[in-house]
Amino acid sequence: MFRGISSLNLDSKGRLAVPTRHRDFLQSYCEGRLVVTADPSQCLLVYPACDWEPIEKKLNSLSSFNPQTRSLQRLLVGMASDAELDSAGRILIPTPLRQFAGLEKGVALVGQGNKFELWDEGKWNQQLADALVFRDGGMPPELEGFSL
Repeated sequence: MFRGISSLNLDSKGRLAVPTRHRDFLQSYCEGRLVVTADPSQCLLVYPACDWEPIEKKLNSLSSFNPQTRSLQRLLVGMASDAELDSAGRILIPTPLRQFAGLEKGVALVGQGNKFELWDEGKWNQQLADALVFRDGGMPPELEGFSL
């Protein structure tokens, strides 16, 4: 289970050093194999490959005759890229994915349970600011009665 946020930097080649606390798990769980893909909110999703494969299979089984479904398939499957932890615990984020998410140097790697979200640092800070709108009564109906 991936939790928490790590503020990191991409190196000049677009490599991301995965935080040490996640490396051993990723090595044992999926042999260090990951899949990085685009997300509609313009961040990247980073899945252990063994968790991504059933998602990809389900996406590919959907009808391509529905324009919205086809667009989602193009984005998630079409932009997906394999990545593997190198000996230094880094993964390469391909240029098209870095461009899609607007990743420069400073990034936020955010644990989301079975995956990570990878955000440009500025966009992530905006996401946090937007989350505070709940204070102003903007709670979605499905969260009514939810307690932390």
